[in-house]
Amino acid sequence: MDENLLLAFGLTLFAGLATGIGSILAFFTSTTNTKFLSLALGFSAGVMIYVSMIEIFVKAKDALIGAMGVVTGNWMTVGGFFGGMLLIAMIDKLIPKHGNPHEIKKVEDMSSPQKAVHDPALLKMGTFTALAIGIHNFPEGIATFTSALQDPALGIAIAFAIAIHNIPEGIAVSVPIYFATGDKKKAFKLSFLSGLSEPVGALAAYLILMPYLNDVMFGMIFAAVAGIMVFISLDELLPAAQKYDEAHTSIYGLIGGMVVMALSLLLFI
Repeated sequence: MDENLLLAFGLTLFAGLATGIGSILAFFTSTTNTKFLSLALGFSAGVMIYVSMIEIFVKAKDALIGAMGVVTGNWMTVGGFFGGMLLIAMIDKLIPKHGNPHEIKKVEDMSSPQKAVHDPALLKMGTFTALAIGIHNFPEGIATFTSALQDPALGIAIAFAIAIHNIPEGIAVSVPIYFATGDKKKAFKLSFLSGLSEPVGALAAYLILMPYLNDVMFGMIFAAVAGIMVFISLDELLPAAQKYDEAHTSIYGLIGGMVVMALSLLLFI
């Protein structure tokens, strides 16, 4: 596992800092490419759902059954799965609605002439969104890190999927801050920093969870990761994809993500 440690941290950092990509896109485009984002978010959801249900959940169950027996192991796997969903749902519940990263925003909506520069409301909205995304991304950092530590191929897939869905979040942070302050550097900085909570999540996992990592702990973490990934896909990615564009585009992306994930897992058998 030690040889995967740097890769796990690197992948988590890459996934988190994709918010900066969204910020850069916001400054160099006058409109949001909704069809591309719809397809990409659907693809990301397909990767997450497939890998969670086919790979991560199964690995968690195998570890827990091996350590605790068939009956207890199965119950713990299911409990961990729905426990992960409950964790991310509670985090969402604590985030104020106007700062929730699930609220869809477009470049052109934020940059209309009616939105005056130095608008305090816009600054507040952008700052709250950055904070909300930071909180929201913390468990995603744990998920990416632990997955990459156990299986680098799995970690790469999850990091890629999370990076895609962090791009619109970067837009949601940077655009209102830019139009509130007129300062692109400040907007980029806050957008960039909001993604750093993912490597912080990875560091927390390393310092707090790693010393106790045995089959039971690994199984529970992986079961929770599967639940978190499925919840994010159903609650965030697919609704966002459909709001950005027509439903069929996101579903095509979803199926494409599942196919790519399936083929990549087959290649590593």
